[in-house]
Amino acid sequence: MQYLCRMQFSSSLLENAVNEFAKLPGIGKKTALRLVLHLLKQPASSVQSFGETVIKMREEIKFCQRCYNVADADICSICANSMRRQELICVVENIRDVIAIESTQQYNGIYHVLGGVISPLDGIGPGELNIEALVNRVQKEHPAEIMFALNPNIQGDTTIYYIQKKIQGSDARITTIARGIAFGGELEYADEMTLARSITNRQPVENYIAG
Repeated sequence: MQYLCRMQFSSSLLENAVNEFAKLPGIGKKTALRLVLHLLKQPASSVQSFGETVIKMREEIKFCQRCYNVADADICSICANSMRRQELICVVENIRDVIAIESTQQYNGIYHVLGGVISPLDGIGPGELNIEALVNRVQKEHPAEIMFALNPNIQGDTTIYYIQKKIQGSDARITTIARGIAFGGELEYADEMTLARSITNRQPVENYIAG
């Protein structure tokens, strides 16, 4: 590993490519080098297609005006699907959590992506999140149930408590996924069976959050 860090590349183009890949989360110099060398073995047309796909994604992808999930249009395919339960809103921290829940095939409602959780130590307050948009949705759409699927930790519980207070007076049933996921765990790393059971066995928020 130390050798790779001190490695002198014979090509600045190769070195620059490795450095760019190494900026990706979870990708070190060793893995970055392996990926770049793999691309060098591929036909130029394949690499060009790879690059154009990434650029097209970055330039053209949108965020749903209703739930803030990623979308190809102004409204995402989940919100636009009339077969989904439009009266059931699942509140999640980020887009990765939407993907994790969808993978269970046990949820047929819609979502609201907060874009994070309240974390004063990290400088993240309610104003940095899509909380007011959720409050407005609740007032406008009058959902039957709001299910919180936030990571079971202090930040997640704080966010649930804050939002619960903001939407007091709503007729919606307010629930949270069951704690089949250990406190301090993260939804995106939970196995699909555990996450599916947590959704199916969701409980009233009052069971977990002090009022």
